[in-house]
Amino acid sequence: MKNNIRVERAIKDITQADLAEAVNVSRQTINTIESNKYVPSTVLALKIARVFGKPLEEIFILEEGD
Repeated sequence: MKNNIRVERAIKDITQADLAEAVNVSRQTINTIESNKYVPSTVLALKIARVFGKPLEEIFILEEGD
């Protein structure tokens, strides 16, 4: 699964720490999600999408084989 978190953060001009605080996780968690090393829970993915004001599918993209 890919994600556009880094791009969306740049658009909103927020840091990983800002996003982490908004969704109540550590900055390291945001970093591992952005790096595609960790797949967030459904609840966390929905919270992240809400911060950006976009549908979940615009933030997280299923790849072939997922």
